[in-house]
Amino acid sequence: MSRISGSSTFEGVLIDWSLGQPVDPPQLPVDLLSRRQAAAELARRQRRQAMDAAYEAELILRLAELTPDGDDPQPGSPGARTPGWSAGDDEASGVSEFFAGELALVLNRGRGTARHLHHRALAWRENLPATYAALAAGELDVARAAALADVLGTTRPELARAVEARLLPEAVDLSVARLRARALELLAELDAAAADQRRERAQRSADVFLQPGQDGMATLGAELSADEAAEAYALIDQLARLAKADGDPRPIAAIRVELFSLLLRRPGGPGQPGVAAQLTITATLDSLAGTATTAGTVNGLAVTAAHARELLARIGALGLHAPDGGSLTFAVTDADGRLLATTTVAELLRVARKGCAQHPGEDCGCPVLGAPAATDRYEPTGRQQTFTKTRDRTCRMPNCGQRVGWADLDHVVAHSCGGQTACTNLCCLCRSHHRLKTFARGWQFVMEPDGTLHVTTPTGITRTTRPPGLRPPEPPPDHPDDDPPPF
Repeated sequence: MSRISGSSTFEGVLIDWSLGQPVDPPQLPVDLLSRRQAAAELARRQRRQAMDAAYEAELILRLAELTPDGDDPQPGSPGARTPGWSAGDDEASGVSEFFAGELALVLNRGRGTARHLHHRALAWRENLPATYAALAAGELDVARAAALADVLGTTRPELARAVEARLLPEAVDLSVARLRARALELLAELDAAAADQRRERAQRSADVFLQPGQDGMATLGAELSADEAAEAYALIDQLARLAKADGDPRPIAAIRVELFSLLLRRPGGPGQPGVAAQLTITATLDSLAGTATTAGTVNGLAVTAAHARELLARIGALGLHAPDGGSLTFAVTDADGRLLATTTVAELLRVARKGCAQHPGEDCGCPVLGAPAATDRYEPTGRQQTFTKTRDRTCRMPNCGQRVGWADLDHVVAHSCGGQTACTNLCCLCRSHHRLKTFARGWQFVMEPDGTLHVTTPTGITRTTRPPGLRPPEPPPDHPDDDPPPF
């Protein structure tokens, strides 16, 4: 029986019972509501969401309080974090640097979102108590309370409360955008130095970002000061208009996009080499033969010489080749998306020609390509690095999308504890999550042979992440009772 510190046994039992109840919020029969009643219920839900947000913030602050930094690597000790190594990792004083990682898994959100929710909760409690109280009472909606926290959360508490006192009475009558603008205006009016401090903080935390889009597109951007952004856009726009006046028939937006790309990829001018591309082509064994039985013939574990010849034939038919200065890697998977092997054209030519050493000249089912073998060394081999990075593609921590170019290869079971340097015991983790796994206490990481990773927090929350493309396992079939009761 658990018991919360400072509470009676009865209170501990009551809390345990409450936490064990299913999440089943009461709802009105929507189909029976009139137009007026539906509008009233929506307004009531807005108030309920505000109260829930305040309660969530209180829970986050409590969890942070119970996750102190006493067990973190201390300055001067092995593993201590270098101050300023990452502008976005400024955790609250006294709170573990790994708290945001744990909160992210509890909420099943990204670490950046978890950190933002924690900082917002701190801002409400420390700088904006009246806003926090209005939120908890359902008198101020989440969007407006969040806007005030974004603007006033990092300034001095006395200054934030002075702006809050001026704005809160009229907050519900202002749009969210106008409320934010008024908060910035009052902040500059009451303390002009605060605006300069905010700008300096924003510049220190600015970064370049890459967001995947649809239909083979993506967005590349950067957080710049307003004058630099305006200057850069004006230059691109001017060059695009010159090209348009010179007879380029394309829409000016398309010209601007091409100029933006060229200026980044060939900053030295058209005579300079472009960026080398590293391409990976993924193909299933089934797709090589056009059947659903190919993968089964090798038990989904390796690639035969016949598979290699079929892949070579398709490469030739498609005219695929490595780009200038780049590379071309082929990832071969089974029908469920499990990575079987990574290879290159040169290696395919070699294994297709040599075939199986035990059955020379025959199209046997023996493997000639597969996952790289384990090594006794601590450092992964080059083939292991290629295989693991091709399989994982990003940091494998749930909800983290840091690409493998900025990730470390980590032993799931530590090498010092007997863990093999093998692809079944290696995964990609970004530096922050690598540090969490190595130094934070109470975490558990378990990886299955196909690369499926299970991560459990110190509070018992488990999240699972699979390599991109790997299908989740089929649910077990329902088996009716052997002797069902008669009806």
